[in-house]
Amino acid sequence: MADRKEFYVRFWGVRGSLACPGAGTVRYGGNTSCLEVRCGDYLLIFDAGTGMRRLGEHLMADAPLDTHIYFTHSHFDHICGLPFFAPLFVPENRIQMAAGHLLPEYTLEKVLCEMMIAPLFPIPPDVFQADITYSDFNVGQTLEPCPGLAVRTGPLNHPNRATGYRVEFDGKSICYITDTEHPENGRDEAIVDLIRGADLVIYDSMFTDDEYPKYKGFGHSTWQEGLRLVEAAQAKTLVIFHHDPGHDDEFMDGIAKEAEALRSGTIVAKEGMTLSP
Repeated sequence: MADRKEFYVRFWGVRGSLACPGAGTVRYGGNTSCLEVRCGDYLLIFDAGTGMRRLGEHLMADAPLDTHIYFTHSHFDHICGLPFFAPLFVPENRIQMAAGHLLPEYTLEKVLCEMMIAPLFPIPPDVFQADITYSDFNVGQTLEPCPGLAVRTGPLNHPNRATGYRVEFDGKSICYITDTEHPENGRDEAIVDLIRGADLVIYDSMFTDDEYPKYKGFGHSTWQEGLRLVEAAQAKTLVIFHHDPGHDDEFMDGIAKEAEALRSGTIVAKEGMTLSP
């Protein structure tokens, strides 16, 4: 199935916690987390933030669609775009959704159904017409969406738990590591192991080191810690992601300049950006 060697990630939402459209976020984007990862002929989607609506519009021309949607966790900013994902309303599409943070207390199907329930939402998931399956895995498992494609998983440090992902295809790797908080001392060895030698590491960089003490315990990290992690893991390129809604384009320009000075080639994620490992 995944026979062509095209492998890339496209960013449809790069913001954390809250969508923040406006004049100050035009260049980096204001939508919350949603990634498209193409592995040859196969499509993976990570998280369902507000950026998922535009991704869905883009994918409508690809029907019939066969894809997996993987969730890092189920906080609202990472799932609120799902009801507006147009491919869910196309009967010919086959969409498999999976999460690794909910067992044993919950299931993904239960959580998503309860999001779309009165008085919080006007219509239930029954309105979806695609062939949809829900599954829950145990974090640490390696998943195989199709032959030749491996998705490794690992635990993240976030309230209510979260899952990090490493996509391996055609000898290359893309890691998606958000939302997570680094330890007070040393590195998070679970993350170091998951990203070791990776080509691209997309990392929760919501705060700066200077800001972080005010938000300790919120479950987020800093772009400087991202740099320290990729160095410790001998990974190649850090992609700064999950931008704070209060960080406007000018602020993000400053982060990009400082990060480049510390480690050349570091990238700050922008909506619409496409990166290949």
